[in-house]
Amino acid sequence: MEISQREKDSIVLLDIQGEIDLYNAPEIKDTIQKLIDAQKYNIIINLEKVSYIDSSGIGALISSLSNLKKYQGGLKIINVYASVKKVFELTKLTSFFEIYDSEEEALAKFR
Repeated sequence: MEISQREKDSIVLLDIQGEIDLYNAPEIKDTIQKLIDAQKYNIIINLEKVSYIDSSGIGALISSLSNLKKYQGGLKIINVYASVKKVFELTKLTSFFEIYDSEEEALAKFR
């Protein structure tokens, strides 16, 4: 898994590539914790190039969202496709997370 980071209007976008599983899910939590430490509380996670996510990946996203909420921040997820989308639907997390089809849409919701 690779995480690349960019910023637009003080909103951090994390582009994740590869599979999110038990072994690398903590990396997502660590990355978001570093952003919180740097007082960056609005984050968009791009899952466009993620082919697989397991329960530990979902857990990392849930825990990151609760940490961000402590600072009135937010976590939005974009470009969820195929098998990854199924995991979100099966776990009923589509109502827990704000999921958008495009970066522009998610950015607009932060403004």
